[in-house]
Amino acid sequence: MSLLNKLTSTTTKSAKRLGRGIGSGKGGHTSTRGQKGQKARQGAKIPLWFEGGQLPLIKRLPMLRGKHRLNVVRPTAEVTLSEVEAMKADTITLDTLKLEKVIGSKFAKAKIVASGKLSRKVTVQGVKVTKTAAEAIVAAGGTVA
Repeated sequence: MSLLNKLTSTTTKSAKRLGRGIGSGKGGHTSTRGQKGQKARQGAKIPLWFEGGQLPLIKRLPMLRGKHRLNVVRPTAEVTLSEVEAMKADTITLDTLKLEKVIGSKFAKAKIVASGKLSRKVTVQGVKVTKTAAEAIVAAGGTVA
């Protein structure tokens, strides 16, 4: 086996210093900044959202501003069979899911998915159920309305 890969380096090479003259090894005149423009100037810090003076997106879409827009969009909450198993209520509705804090109060819809096991009798009303979850509920002696 060769000892070459075990040798340590005897020289160190310092990093090239930008914009420190011709002798620095990189640059001189423009030193990697291009010719002219805002980014070529000293102290140029342009925010990510800046669009070059064009009317910004946040002002072009004024009605979508703020956090209140998220209250309008209410996706369907996913409820697993194991979460239904842990509930105390025998009749599962949207209100009982909210009361037992299985889903948040902002949700307008819920859907029971077949993840986990269900061993007790449960009646589901007004909540969507997947095909395999419905089979599991009926197999446990429950009903899906």
